[in-house]
Amino acid sequence: MKWNSLIGETLNNKRSMKVVEENKKTEHQKIYPLKERVCEEVENVDDFQCIISRQMGGMFITIWARCDLYQSIKHLNVSSVGCGVMGCLANKGSISVRFFLHETSFCFICSHLASGWKEEDKRQRNVNAADILSQTSFPAGPLHDMPQKIIDHDRVVWLGDLNYRIDMPYSATQLLIKRKEWKTLLKHDQLKMELKEGHVFQGWHEGDVEFPPTYKYLPNSDDYIGCDEQHMSKKRRSPAW
Repeated sequence: MKWNSLIGETLNNKRSMKVVEENKKTEHQKIYPLKERVCEEVENVDDFQCIISRQMGGMFITIWARCDLYQSIKHLNVSSVGCGVMGCLANKGSISVRFFLHETSFCFICSHLASGWKEEDKRQRNVNAADILSQTSFPAGPLHDMPQKIIDHDRVVWLGDLNYRIDMPYSATQLLIKRKEWKTLLKHDQLKMELKEGHVFQGWHEGDVEFPPTYKYLPNSDDYIGCDEQHMSKKRRSPAW
């Protein structure tokens, strides 16, 4: 609720926003009917409305649409996959949301893949991604004409904590970050290397990376964990995207 409130205020210039709440007890795979006329009280059709939000462990996905598009969204479904301990716990895995906007199908996947520095950890991340692709499934619909697998949708966006690392020492990574040498850092990025070798996400396209590594910052700061003596005792890992 707190995240949705902050997102709604930001998207709608801090105007009050009614957030659609889904029944938390509903089962996965159910078709979630949209509430009709939910944007009726919103004066501006350019305002955004939350159409669905879901949480599993540390993963959270929330989908928003402009009010003038809201009534054109249909066939909203959720599919979750656990990839944690014993291959099923929800500390790792994914939450996928699919819907149709007019006649175009969209699928958004929020994932948290295996962590760790070892070579087998990197391979396990690839396995997690493959499991998510193979195990995620949506209803085919009453006419059996809707896409059931992730890659069958017209537009697909994969996001979240993929946990691929930058294979460089901490000090070298920090130096390149200060120089904003993103291209050099990306040459050592595990995800880039795995993509190039064809080990994971074959056929997928990653957007241009023109910003600093996003993990892991000290709370409420632009400093990375382990960058000063006060936090040297904490577990240090090279920053990564």
